[in-house]
Amino acid sequence: MSEEKLLTVREVAAVLNISEKDVLDLAEKSQIPAYKVGGVYLRFKKEQVDEYKLTLVNQPNIVPDAKITWQEKLGNFFYFNDFYILAGLFIILLLIIVYRGL
Repeated sequence: MSEEKLLTVREVAAVLNISEKDVLDLAEKSQIPAYKVGGVYLRFKKEQVDEYKLTLVNQPNIVPDAKITWQEKLGNFFYFNDFYILAGLFIILLLIIVYRGL
């Protein structure tokens, strides 16, 4: 029995060329069939995402190639990496304190 790999929100956003928030909105509105794994994580079947992508191409009023601005990219970067940035700054601060012997 072959196991089917389900796509994550990030992978679907890349396939459809839209933001992750838009993918979540589409799943919430039941425009894209989504499945919860473990009751928490949203996953999508590749075939269903491809079918949805074809419907986007056939509809002239929906633009599937929505561009993400640099502000959104920067906001997403800090949103998803804030822990690592703060941890890195804290480690640098500790190294400075240890190095100076304070």
